[in-house]
Amino acid sequence: METAAFIVVLVIALALFFDFTNGFHDTANAMATPIATGALKPKVAVLLAASLNLVGAFLSTEVAKTISGGMIREDQLSASIFPAIIFAGLIGAITWNMLTWLLGLPSSSSHALFGGLIGATIVGASISAIDTGVVLSKVVLPALIAPLTAGVIAFVATKIAYVVTRRYDNKPDGRDGFRWGQIFTSSLVALAHGTNDAQKTMGVITLALITVGWQSQSDPQLWVIFACAITIALGTYMGGWRIIRTLGKGLTDVKPAQGFSAEASTASTILASSALGFALSTTQVASGSVIGSGLGRRGATVRWGTVGRITIGWVLTLPAAGIVGALAAFLIVGFENLFGQGVGELIGVIIGAVIAVAIVLAIFLRSRRNEVNAANAMSEVADSGAAVDLTEEPPPTRRQQRVAQAAAESDEEAAR
Repeated sequence: METAAFIVVLVIALALFFDFTNGFHDTANAMATPIATGALKPKVAVLLAASLNLVGAFLSTEVAKTISGGMIREDQLSASIFPAIIFAGLIGAITWNMLTWLLGLPSSSSHALFGGLIGATIVGASISAIDTGVVLSKVVLPALIAPLTAGVIAFVATKIAYVVTRRYDNKPDGRDGFRWGQIFTSSLVALAHGTNDAQKTMGVITLALITVGWQSQSDPQLWVIFACAITIALGTYMGGWRIIRTLGKGLTDVKPAQGFSAEASTASTILASSALGFALSTTQVASGSVIGSGLGRRGATVRWGTVGRITIGWVLTLPAAGIVGALAAFLIVGFENLFGQGVGELIGVIIGAVIAVAIVLAIFLRSRRNEVNAANAMSEVADSGAAVDLTEEPPPTRRQQRVAQAAAESDEEAAR
C-alpha cells in the first residue's frame, strides 16, 4: 500500500505537469484571432486567457467524471498496477505534447492524454479494460463532429456579419467594431477551455485516488479542482509566449468580423460539450472555426493540402501517444514480472520517470537553440488559417454588381 501511495503521489505530480503543458499548448486557441486582428495586445491577451482558464475550471466537472468513472473499467485492473498504468499514460501524453510543441505540428493535448491512457491500459491489463462505448460516444465521435459543427457555425456567422455590415464594403477598416466584440468572444473561448481541458487532469487525478481507496466517488475533490485550475492558468501565462510571438508575425489573415465569428463558434461548441461531458479538443474546434470563418468571406478558396496536413496531425495524435504510453507500461510490467508486485512497479515507475524527465529536458534545451518562428512553434489555429486562401480584393456582391451596372448604363445614356 505504501508503494501504491508513493506512485499515486508521482501520478499527481505528473498529471499537474501535463496540465501545465496543456495550458501553454492551447493559449493560442483563445487568443490567436484577437491578436492577429489587433483587438488585444499580446501581454493582455495571455493574462486574460490565464485568468479565465482559472475561472472556467470551477464551472463544471462533467468531463472529469467521464475520465474518472467511464473510460477505463477500474474493476478489471488490480489496485497495485492501476496507478502505474495511469503514470505510464501520462508519460505518453506529455512526451507527445512536448515533441509536437517543439516541431510545431498540429496536435491535441486532450487526445494525447486519451491515447496515452488507452495504450498503457491495453498493455498493463487488456483491451477489455477499455470501455469502448464511452470512448466512441464521448471522445471519438465528438472529435469528428465538433470541428465540423464549429466550422459550419463560424461560416454562417461570418456570412451574417458581412451581410449586416455590407455598407462598409468599400472601407478598409470599416468593421473595426468587431474588435471590441472579440474581447468578449475570445474571453468566452478561454473560459470554455478551462471548463473542458482542466477537467481532464482532474479526472486523471481522481481516477488515481479511487484506485488506492482514497476516494470512492467520481467527483473531483475541491483541492484537486484548485490544483488543476491554478496549474493550467499558470501554464497558459508562462508558456503561451512562444506561440503568441509566432502569431505576431502574421501567420493568419483574419479580419475582425471573422475573428468574432470564429471565437463565438468555438466558445459555444466547447461550452455546450462541457455541459454534456464530451471531452473535446480545443485545438480542433478552434481550427474548424477559423477555417469556417475564412470560407465565410467572399472569394475564399480552400487549400486542401493544408487541411489534409492538419487532419493527419489530428489523426496521428491519439495512436502516437498511445504507443508511447504502451511502451512505458511495457517497461513497468516487465519490472513487475522480474521483481514481483510492489517493488517491480516502483522500479519501473522510477526508471520511467527518469527517462521522461530526460526526454522533456532534452526537448526544452533543443527548443532554446533556435529562435521562435513558424518552423518550430507554429500555432495549430494559426496554421489552420493557412488552409483558406483569401483574395486581396473579394469579388463584388450582387448588390454592388447591380449598382455598378446601373452606373454604367447611366454613363452610356449620358454619353448619347
